[in-house]
Amino acid sequence: MTTTMESLIGLVNRIQRACTVLGDYGGADDSVSALPTLWESLPSVAVVGGQSSGKSSVLESIVGRDFLPRGSGIVTRRPLVLQLHKTEDDGQGEYAEFLHIPRRKYSDFAMVRKEIQDETDKITGRTKQISPIPIHLSIYSPNVVNLTLIDLPGLTKVAIEGQPDSIVQDIENMVRSYVEKPNCIILAISPANQDIATSDAIKLAREVDPTGERTFAVLTKLDLMDKGTNAVDVLEGRAYRLQHPWVGVVNRSQADINRNVDMIAARRREREYFASSPDYGHLASKMGSEYLAKLLSKHLEAVIRARIPNITSLINKTIDELESEMDHLGRPIALDAGARLYTILELCRAFDRIFKEHLDGGRPGGDRIYGVFDNQLPAALKKLPFDRHLSINNVKKVVSEADGYQPHLIAPEQGYRRLIEGALNYFRGPAEASVDARISAGGAKVFNYLSRHLSLTNEVFFQVHFVLKELVRKSLNETQELKRFPTLTAELATAANEALERFREDSRKTTLRLVEMESSYLTVDFFRKLPQEVENKPGNPAAPTVDRFSEGHFRRIGLNVSSYVAMVSETLRNNIPKSVVYCQVREAKRSLLDIFYTQIGRKEGKQLGQMLDEDPALMERRLQCAKRLELYKSARDEIDSVSWAR
Repeated sequence: MTTTMESLIGLVNRIQRACTVLGDYGGADDSVSALPTLWESLPSVAVVGGQSSGKSSVLESIVGRDFLPRGSGIVTRRPLVLQLHKTEDDGQGEYAEFLHIPRRKYSDFAMVRKEIQDETDKITGRTKQISPIPIHLSIYSPNVVNLTLIDLPGLTKVAIEGQPDSIVQDIENMVRSYVEKPNCIILAISPANQDIATSDAIKLAREVDPTGERTFAVLTKLDLMDKGTNAVDVLEGRAYRLQHPWVGVVNRSQADINRNVDMIAARRREREYFASSPDYGHLASKMGSEYLAKLLSKHLEAVIRARIPNITSLINKTIDELESEMDHLGRPIALDAGARLYTILELCRAFDRIFKEHLDGGRPGGDRIYGVFDNQLPAALKKLPFDRHLSINNVKKVVSEADGYQPHLIAPEQGYRRLIEGALNYFRGPAEASVDARISAGGAKVFNYLSRHLSLTNEVFFQVHFVLKELVRKSLNETQELKRFPTLTAELATAANEALERFREDSRKTTLRLVEMESSYLTVDFFRKLPQEVENKPGNPAAPTVDRFSEGHFRRIGLNVSSYVAMVSETLRNNIPKSVVYCQVREAKRSLLDIFYTQIGRKEGKQLGQMLDEDPALMERRLQCAKRLELYKSARDEIDSVSWAR
């Protein structure tokens, strides 16, 4: 089976209806305009004309029914998608259906007119405002051809009472948004009793379709031209040439409308007018509303057939893009507590995985911890003021104070111990006090002082703590799944940082223990290997002379203590990184969220739902993407249901 005109136009009709239901329609000032639009890729016929150009009469003549609202000013205030379906003359007669009232058939076309008016007022109110949201009307009749027309608001030059000053531009913008699309066929309506050069429809068509390839021009009111004049030059394309021929029509007069002259009779009178006209008789076979309808139907079918491959390609490509975005946005959250808890745990694992990748080298950042040990720790060791502590004057002072009233006999052991203990205190320093002040002090002077005098141990694990906090922040930002849950992200950040604070405190205590262990027991072998000083005594001239009160004696003591401190410094340089990694980095990898897991396990479903409270903008985006995805899949199914001619 091959495609027919009916199946092609019907296919586009079904897709257009789906577009409107799911919020995709041409000319919309859409807050989700970044979403792909299928409407604009569908071939359509847009009816354009100025007010009082006879636009409504042309449409009614094509349909063969009197069904459009009439009146002064702007009557068409919403686009009307008019879908005509040719039926067999099986006795069912003619009827109409609206998309917004499914399964209700209208056989009284006066009620169709009323419903168009009521549905327009529902959106725009009883004002003269306009709206881009279309009304879909399907008419089934044996007296029509398969054709879809979009009736747009009439172009106007001035605003009437009750309308904003912008109405003229608003209408033009809406009409232009339809006709400027390359898949739109323009049906430009112009009255014959006005200069064609001033036609609003022709002017706009010329701007958006300068070659005239998409424009079909209709000349109305030929029977109302002044006696002795005609529009032959226009109809034959000499006054204004288009790619397609002009079509002249003769509509019902206002008197005919007032007398409710039958449309079928009006069509017959139109045929008689052209056949008997001395001016247009030679063009009679290509004039009239019936010929116009057949011409448009055939052309629309040809355009649809030519565009279908591109439309199919666009649909498939867009489905892939929308599904990818839906995966990125995440699927809607289930309502039961178990599913919510599972979702939270999966999100936590995703964050934890990225955090570990930073530490293990899969992502950048973890190398900064090694930088603390390799650069900042040695630099901090060099900055410790041992030279001042082991100056000759200070050594002499400490040794003398340690001796008390009785000077040392051979080696100043107590002096040695006090000097070593004082030097090791620089490794420890006021660690606990400086940590507390670092956290609580708000004054700039206190902060600067502590920054300059921060003890070695606190400086190291504070720097590692800072790196870990920064990696937590980066990992949260890089966990794409969390972006839709700002509340959960904030709670994760709080829980992770609280855990890091605990790890830092453990690291501080453990690292201080390393320093305290060095202070609590000195390495005796180091001192046993030092050259012994022997005091100068009479009768022993071969012995080296040592004056316990000379500068050389105290300088030697300082050098010995300095050597011992250097040994301890090297030991701490090797052990402090182990302590910090064990207490901070290792624990961050193993148990960063352990307490958080325990806490969420006790929460009720409502509390879990609050943690999964999404950004409203993201929820709206997902909803709109889901609608568009449904639309494109529906369109693909519609196209697949049609058999195509080879």
